[in-house]
Amino acid sequence: MKRRDLLKAGSFLGLAAALPSVRAAPAEPAVKHLRLLVLGGTRFVGPHFIAAAQARGHEVSIFNRGRTNVGRVKNVEVLNGDRDGKLDALKGRKWDAVLDTSGYIPRIVKMSADLLADSVGQYAFVSSVSAYASFAAPNDEKSPVARIADESIEKVDGETYGALKVLSERAAEKAMPGRVTVLRPGLIVGPEDNTDRFTYWPARVARGGEVLAPNSPGDRIQIIDVRDLAGFTLRCLEQRTMGTFNVVSSPGQFTIGQLLDACRASAANNATLTWVPASFLEEQKVQGWSDMPVWVNAVGDEAAFADTAAARAISAGLRIRTLADTVSDTLAWHRTRPPEQQEKLKAGISPEREVQVLTAWRSQQVDPAPEKQ
Repeated sequence: MKRRDLLKAGSFLGLAAALPSVRAAPAEPAVKHLRLLVLGGTRFVGPHFIAAAQARGHEVSIFNRGRTNVGRVKNVEVLNGDRDGKLDALKGRKWDAVLDTSGYIPRIVKMSADLLADSVGQYAFVSSVSAYASFAAPNDEKSPVARIADESIEKVDGETYGALKVLSERAAEKAMPGRVTVLRPGLIVGPEDNTDRFTYWPARVARGGEVLAPNSPGDRIQIIDVRDLAGFTLRCLEQRTMGTFNVVSSPGQFTIGQLLDACRASAANNATLTWVPASFLEEQKVQGWSDMPVWVNAVGDEAAFADTAAARAISAGLRIRTLADTVSDTLAWHRTRPPEQQEKLKAGISPEREVQVLTAWRSQQVDPAPEKQ
């Protein structure tokens, strides 16, 4: 699976099962009470954002079809409808800001943004770093974006996902010029992400034994803990911060080695890491990002995937928690999941295939011949 495919898949999968309530850390009350609307709101990002907003004393309404994770969030006003034309529940209402966590199709984003243009002061749109045309070189918010020849296409897949996010951003901005905050997160990780795009590593290391690790401990990675994304989004709404922001850890801040070290520290077991070169993984058809989650081999069009600039968001107040915190909290959550979900992860190499690759790698490690005297 390609990196863009998995980013897109994770966005759709969200949280499909009933989960314990999300709790935000205690926070000081906000200076100004806000009335907030969340489009979506019952999957991964939404519940964490709502918890953070409620901890700050804000009032939250959510709008969705009422089909997924009904009752997932508490103490919110629930408005039912369908973003594709059934928006009556939003008419005649006023909110200070709206967070769009579920916008993938430009036409549908346009409908909600047009309707809300006179009803809200600010529109925050969750986009993606997949909006960029290429990762062959480092990207910042001014880098070229993905394009699609036929802008009427509404099929969301690995080829169209990034370009459709770009067109959705533009649809929101056209409806509310100067009042839009575009959030371009990288890989969103942390507790309650049951897509296992990140969860694989804490879970795998906690299982113990020999762990297949990709290439080199120094290979750079970029992630964003869902709680840091939620906190930054809320800060932008409280301070009426507009514009486009890459919401991801800073380039070079984290490596795959640091991630796996944090996993070992959290698991506190006998797990050992065997680092296998990217060239051998490729020969064995072990794919980065899907078989080896979080990690991408830094070559070709992916050479700078882990070098996306985050300086603008950090200057605006983005805070990145430690890998230790994200790993330990993710593992603690994972251990509360039903046994079948713990045993069969949705991402990462299978246990059987991992053993095969490690065996093949060891078979190539021949002791050097002794030097002739």
